[in-house]
Amino acid sequence: MEQARMRAAEARPCVPAARVPVRAPLAPAGPPAAPAPSTTPSPAQGVGGRRPAPGVPGAGPGGGSASPAPGPVPRTVRRHSVRGQVLEALRSALAGGQLEPGRVYSAPALGARFGVSATPVREAMQQLASEGAVDVVPNRGFRVCVRSAAELAELAEVRALIEVPVVLRLARTVPAGRWEQLRPLAEATAAAAAAGDRAAYAEADLAFHRALLSLAGNRRLLALAEELHRSSRWPPPAPGAAAPDRAALAADAAEHTALLEALIAQDLDVVRSLVRGHISGSDA
Repeated sequence: MEQARMRAAEARPCVPAARVPVRAPLAPAGPPAAPAPSTTPSPAQGVGGRRPAPGVPGAGPGGGSASPAPGPVPRTVRRHSVRGQVLEALRSALAGGQLEPGRVYSAPALGARFGVSATPVREAMQQLASEGAVDVVPNRGFRVCVRSAAELAELAEVRALIEVPVVLRLARTVPAGRWEQLRPLAEATAAAAAAGDRAAYAEADLAFHRALLSLAGNRRLLALAEELHRSSRWPPPAPGAAAPDRAALAADAAEHTALLEALIAQDLDVVRSLVRGHISGSDA
């Protein structure tokens, strides 16, 4: 019997091992293991493993443009743009006297006035509050600040302590040709003064002083000087106070041109006198 079984086995044909289907072992229970990281980024990952922004040329396979991701456009960008426009409109209204010192304005009422929602108005008013132009009145809105003569004198004193030595240092080092580049800004203040446009004059005046002090190359000084400048130029000193007329604006604008001439000539005594007088609003 044993010999018969051995003869039958020898007669059975052999099956090549390569043709035998191999069954993979069962994976152990539990979550699947994470795939090994690949050093070659996929088209969806982009360079450095980052997913390319939709709509960027070359982001899709084959160098084409990827389709933009579905969904609405974020409203934050648009709101910030509206807030900037509202902020400039409020600054012009403050400088022009359309917003009365001492009066409280609500964000919804101002929003209706500008044709926008209350949110960008409230954000713009918060910025003006940080600049010292308005005060926050809880549950009511914002009160336009009233500048007393004493407060204006304090602001002028601080401005003089900062700006006079800086401008004197610049007068010693800045070449005459560089001062000539500021002349169009001085002419812009004169044009706004001649038109009697207080809001346009306020912005042109600020642009001139910003360009002047920016030559010092100190961003912190420039930010502080601008904050003081904005605080001192609006609103009028008190309710009912006379606003600067064209003659007063023209005289103030003329000091810009006179200052440029003194800086070009490096006449330090005249520069010192003009800067002090211009800041304080006197002939000192």
